Amino acid sequence: MYHRIVGRQVRNAFAQISAGNWEAMVAGMAPSFTYRFYGDHALGGERRTHEALRRWWERCFRLLPGTQFEVQDVLVTGWPWNTQVATAVTVHVNVVDGSTYENVVHQFLRIKWGKITDVRTLEDTAVLQRTLDRLAAAGYAEAHAEPIVG
Repeated sequence: MYHRIVGRQVRNAFAQISAGNWEAMVAGMAPSFTYRFYGDHALGGERRTHEALRRWWERCFRLLPGTQFEVQDVLVTGWPWNTQVATAVTVHVNVVDGSTYENVVHQFLRIKWGKITDVRTLEDTAVLQRTLDRLAAAGYAEAHAEPIVG
């Protein structure tokens, strides 16, 4: 039952972010957390503060507005004091330059007593980098900005 509830909450979090409410995800982070997005690009890096994570989500939605997450799988194991979640999610975006962006994201989370303490996000960075390169060439300098860390 607990695993089913956590799975439903994870799916709801992706639905909230798709609706533009990424702040609900930020609020779900523990006071001390690590949020890693792998890759050497404007969306890559590691964040450990709520403020840095907010700035990162703001950048994501400036570069990829209207991002929609289609959850494929949510796997949950563990108990409230040490829950592990693995997700497979397809990302769909109508990019501001008129192109489309689709990628598959795999995310691994650790949750302790209802708060997220660790997030590791992996996606096909070559596909993402091509999109960021197109955006930078179209005048969106932030697409080649240094990662937001902190």
